[in-house]
Parts: sequence; structure tokens; C-alpha cells
Amino acid sequence: MKGVILAGGSGTRLKPFTQVINKHLLPVGKYPMIYWPILKLKEAGIDEILIITNPKDVPSFIEILGSGENLNVELQYQIQPNVGGGIADALLGARHYINKEKFIVILGDNIFEDSLTPFVQTFKEQKKGARVLLKEVMDPIRYGVPNIEPIKKLILSIIEKPINPPSSYCVTGIYMYDHEVFQYIDAAQPSNRNELEITDVNNMYIKNNQLEYDILKGWWIDAGTHESLFKAIQYVNNNPIGENNI
Repeated sequence: MKGVILAGGSGTRLKPFTQVINKHLLPVGKYPMIYWPILKLKEAGIDEILIITNPKDVPSFIEILGSGENLNVELQYQIQPNVGGGIADALLGARHYINKEKFIVILGDNIFEDSLTPFVQTFKEQKKGARVLLKEVMDPIRYGVPNIEPIKKLILSIIEKPINPPSSYCVTGIYMYDHEVFQYIDAAQPSNRNELEITDVNNMYIKNNQLEYDILKGWWIDAGTHESLFKAIQYVNNNPIGENNI
């Protein structure tokens, strides 16, 4: 499997820092934020990784990460032309990097404790479709929220930022897809935010009975706000994750 890290966007919630630096290059502990998803992929045996980011930020990523030799991974880079186009739109940048193999996508501001190894192995054994990782959270209204049928362990639908969440879980920014995902994205229509929503793509998989899930047990943070970035720094400083791979 290959890995894709989405590290574009405008980082609006982390201004003023993101007016001069891509948020995924901000420090989380001793290293830039982008190190942590790279190390999680490497730990799971995935060492071919594509980083998709904004045109103006590519030189900074290359200066810090190069081709990945210092982390013993093989990094390539792809420009995200439409910074505000949404997660699914950004993922289209991986179309020519992925052949017919399954792959894993991580949003670059997801910092988490669990090893990806068991989830990746389960997905390799999954015949087709997609797999998402969920996490129980205190404020699900901020995220895409799954409506879960617990007995059959099925996601019936995913609702983006619902007023009345159907569960206390959120869909984290960790997704595993087969190559069909690009056809689903092609079929998606822009939302009222004028974005191609990854939630819509995941719901297409649900409609075809091809979306499965696992639940993260350890801590997980979407480090996209000042408060959550501060928490991520605290967690990483107290619970080193993957430093043995550096």
C-alpha cells in the first residue's frame, strides 16, 4: 500500500501563524506536525508517501523533508491547485500516484496514539471498498458523524456537522480506499460550501455497502485550532509517538 498525506488548505483557524507558514510545518513537540503522520505510516510498513500541499508551500516541505531519506521513506509531492476545494478535491491529486492498489489517506493535522498497523492489515484483507477510523469525542457536531447500527457493525450514513448528532463518534481524518474512490469523487457535486466533501464520497461507498470501520482507542487530536494544537504538543511531549523511527 501507498500513503497520501493531505497538507494543503489555508489554515484559517491557526492565523496569524499560517499567514507565513503552512500549518503542517508548525512544531508539535520537537518536530514539525507533518512528521507524525509520516512516522505512523512508516510504522505500519508504508514507506511510499505522497504529500499534497499548496503551490507556494512545496519548497518549504522539500527543504525540511527532502525526498524522505532522513526518515527512511520515499516522499513525492503534488500541488493542490484549488486550496479551498475540499478534501475530496485535494485527493484527486493522488490519482496518478495510485495505480490499482489500495491506499491510506491521512489529513496532516491528525495527531494520534494508536498504531495503524492492525487497521492497515484488516483493510488489506478486506475484499473491496473503503474503511474509516472513528473516535468517540465530546463535541461531534464539529465533525462528520456516523449513524451506526451496532449489532451488524454498519455505518448507515455520515452526516457533516449535524445539529443533532446520531452518535458520539466522529470520522477522523484517516481513510483507506480502493482505486474506485476517484470515480466516486468524479461523481460528487460541490456542497453549499462549494467544496467536494469527503463525507459525500464516503456515503457513496455506504450506498454500495462497501464502507467498513474501526475505532481508535488511544488519544486523537485534529490539531487545526490554537487550542487543539496546544493539546497535541502536550500529548506528544508526554507520550512520544514514533520517535524510535527517526
